[in-house]
Amino acid sequence: MTFKKNKNEDITNFWISYADLMAGLLFVFILLIGAIVTKSIILKHHLLSSESSLEKKKSALQLKSDEIQELKAMLFQKNTQLSSFSNKIVILQSVINDTNASLLEKEKNLEDYKGKVLVLSNELNAKKQAITLKDEQVLKLLNAMGEKETRYDRLLAQMQETKNKIKNLTGIRIKVIGELKRILGKKIKIDPKNGSLRFSSNILFDKGKAVLKEDSKKQLKKVFIEYVGALMGNKDIKDHIDKIIIEGHTDSDGGFLYNLELSQKRAYEVMNYLLSLDFVKTHHIKPLMIASGRSYLDPIYDKDGKENKDASRRIEIKFSLKNQNAMKEIERILDAK
Repeated sequence: MTFKKNKNEDITNFWISYADLMAGLLFVFILLIGAIVTKSIILKHHLLSSESSLEKKKSALQLKSDEIQELKAMLFQKNTQLSSFSNKIVILQSVINDTNASLLEKEKNLEDYKGKVLVLSNELNAKKQAITLKDEQVLKLLNAMGEKETRYDRLLAQMQETKNKIKNLTGIRIKVIGELKRILGKKIKIDPKNGSLRFSSNILFDKGKAVLKEDSKKQLKKVFIEYVGALMGNKDIKDHIDKIIIEGHTDSDGGFLYNLELSQKRAYEVMNYLLSLDFVKTHHIKPLMIASGRSYLDPIYDKDGKENKDASRRIEIKFSLKNQNAMKEIERILDAK
C-alpha cells in the first residue's frame, strides 16, 4: 500500500513539473511575440520617417530643378545678348580697319611732304654752312695773331710763377740745413746737400747681421738726440718737418733682394732702439718716424766714379719737409714741358 501511494505522488509531481515547463515556454513565446510586435512598430515608424524625409528631399530637388530651369533661361538670354554684342564688335572692327587704312594713307602723304621739306632744309643748311665757314676762316685768321701774343704772355707768367714757387720751396730746405749746421756746429757732421746723418754699418752691425752692437748704442743715442733735438727744438725748423726717416743701405755685393732684406732689417733695428729712448717718448717723436731699406739703390761713389763699398754700407737718418712732394711735382711738370 505504501508503494502505490509513492507512485501516485511521483506521477502527480511529474504533471506539475510538466505544467510549469509549459507555462514557462508559453511565457517565453509571449515575450518573443511582444518583441516581434515592438520591433515591427519601430520599423514601421522608421519607414514612415524615411518616407517623410524622402518627400522633403523630393520637394527640395523639385525646387532645385525649377532654379536650374530659370538659370538655363537666363543663360539663353545672356547668350542672345552676347551674340548681339559680337555683331556690334564686328561692325566696329570694320569701321576701325577703314579708319586705320585712311590714317596710313595720310601718314604716307605726310612722310612725302617731310622728305621734300628735309631736302629743302638740307640745301639751305649747306648754303648757311658755306657762309659760316668763310666767316670762321676770316675770324680764325684775325684771332690767330692775338692768340699767339696772349699764349706767349701766359707762358711767361706761368714760368715766372713756377720759378718763384720752386725758389720758395727749395729755399725752405736750404734754410733748414743752414739752421742745422748753425746749431750742431762742428760736433756732428751732416750731408750738406740734404742735411742727413750717416752711420757706417761697420760700426753699428757685424758683417751680414742686423743686430745692433752694444758698444754702438751709446754713440747712436747721443748723436740722434742732438740731431733731432736741433730739428724739433727750433720752431722755424719744426713747423716744416713732415717725417724723420731711417734708411738702411748696402753695397752692391750679393743679390738685390738679399740686400733689400738686410737693409730693411737694419733700418728697423735702429728704429726699434730709438723708439725705446725716453727722449723720443717725451717729445712725441714716434708718429714722425718711419724706416725703410734701400738695398744698393743709392751707392756712394769716390772721386774716380767707382763705388765706395765701405761708405755705401750705412744707416742714414734724414728728414722730409711737408711741401717736399709739391716741390717734386712742380719739377716734374717743368721737365715735362
